[in-house]
Amino acid sequence: MRHTELHRTDRIGWLRAAVLGANDGIVSTSSLIVGVAAAETTHGSVLIAGVAGLVAGAMSMAAGEYVSVSSQSDTENADLNRERKELATVPDKELNEIASIYVSRGLDKDLAQQVAIQLTKHDALGAHARDELGISDLTTAKPIQAALASAGSFAFGAILPLIAAYLTPINAIPWFVSILSLFFLASLGGLSASMGGAPVGRAVFRITFWGALAMIATAAIGALFDVAV
Repeated sequence: MRHTELHRTDRIGWLRAAVLGANDGIVSTSSLIVGVAAAETTHGSVLIAGVAGLVAGAMSMAAGEYVSVSSQSDTENADLNRERKELATVPDKELNEIASIYVSRGLDKDLAQQVAIQLTKHDALGAHARDELGISDLTTAKPIQAALASAGSFAFGAILPLIAAYLTPINAIPWFVSILSLFFLASLGGLSASMGGAPVGRAVFRITFWGALAMIATAAIGALFDVAV
């Protein structure tokens, strides 16, 4: 029978990268804009700093996600190769090993042995990957997907405070961009929580609190030292 129940676990990989990218895009770009504007510089300098932050941040997020998720993928593949060799050289040991896993999960010994035999006949490596290593098609590392989701969402998040800065007089940029960015962050927190089936209020508070803290810190440094942060 085909499994039709809707779950959100299959969104973990790209949703995590997209939320991280959008959050970082909003926070880092708005903080940069607020810090530069607080240093009493020109409107053009603020926009140049914002654009540079957008481009550099998107590329950095893509590279960082690709490298980190590739490392996870390499580790998963190394474990799978080890399981593949053990299944070829010591199949009886591997059968007993996976049967013991099912016993630890609540099956009696005879039933666990039957289940292990059936699953091994169907897909031995898949059974060990899922039940011994915790690797499945839903949660396996996907470097390209993570890199694209992170870079695209960073650029989208960064463009919002940049547009706000473009439309705002230089002396009003720190307050206007900060308020709008907090609104963007709250919206992002609510959307990501809804997509992931998590409590909305907690996600909104968490993301706006840390975003506000970052912008306050950069604005304070820019104003205190009269330099672009």
